[in-house]
Amino acid sequence: MAPKPGAEWSTALSHLVLGVVSLHAAASTAQCTNGHLMCAGCFIHLLADARLKEEQATCPNCRCEISKSLCCRNLAVEKAVSELPSECGFCLRQFPRSLLERHQKEECQDRVTQCKYKRIGCPWHGPFHELTVHEAACAHPTKTGNELMEILDEMDQSHRKEMQLYNSIFSLLSFEKIGYTEVQFRPYRTDDFITRLYYETPRFTVLNQTWVLKARVNDSERNPNLSCKRTLSFQLLLKSKVTAPLECSFLLLKGPYDDVRISPVIYHFVFTNESNETDYVPLPIIDSVECNKLLAAKNINLRLFLFQIQK
Repeated sequence: MAPKPGAEWSTALSHLVLGVVSLHAAASTAQCTNGHLMCAGCFIHLLADARLKEEQATCPNCRCEISKSLCCRNLAVEKAVSELPSECGFCLRQFPRSLLERHQKEECQDRVTQCKYKRIGCPWHGPFHELTVHEAACAHPTKTGNELMEILDEMDQSHRKEMQLYNSIFSLLSFEKIGYTEVQFRPYRTDDFITRLYYETPRFTVLNQTWVLKARVNDSERNPNLSCKRTLSFQLLLKSKVTAPLECSFLLLKGPYDDVRISPVIYHFVFTNESNETDYVPLPIIDSVECNKLLAAKNINLRLFLFQIQK
């Protein structure tokens, strides 16, 4: 059977707007100076890889230089892509991309959903069209109070950890001596035969002391560009001389103009003249995608909070 004219046109257009890296039509695109397209995720990945390899990022198609300043979005392509058909991952039906997200979240009868009794421990996941039948037969509403208490105690563990973190932050905010500053990590290379990427901030002053922050990728493994999983860890160094041990809590958060997602984690250290640098501790980035966003930037801009603990 010959393809329908509309389907043939959509297929032809899809091939025209393929990204040169991921080879799929991207909802958000970057365009090199010669007009070749990259989806936003692959564009960030190319910039991050170039940073790790100390190379100039180039378009995979024509090898011209690419950067955030040299590339631009192609709104015409993004608009065309939004109208192209795309397959629902649940029911496998075709929908315009602009309508697909709503369909998958609200309308698809095969979308994965959870039982309304999940709050009392029901682990069921299944297609939406089976939800009514499951909930009618779900055993959790008939469980005894003691059985439910055991389930709820387990579910409360993660909630307690979250509350403990926020209570700790609120407690720190009541300290007398609190300081914060914007910090800018700049990329450098080691002097080794095989150089490694690391980041360091200029010296800055907080709590009347001079400090420096350092950061490294994947704990300085040899070829982080070959790894799909990417992490950053950082170290806080006291550069001033102190007359008595300086006990501090500290945490790093995203800067005011960044969109990277960082979960707050509080670290603690006692600084002395003999022990003036912390161990490398994880920068609590959500995932490798967020790490690539930081690596793709010219500099990494974050906000440091320091809390001095007084006896």
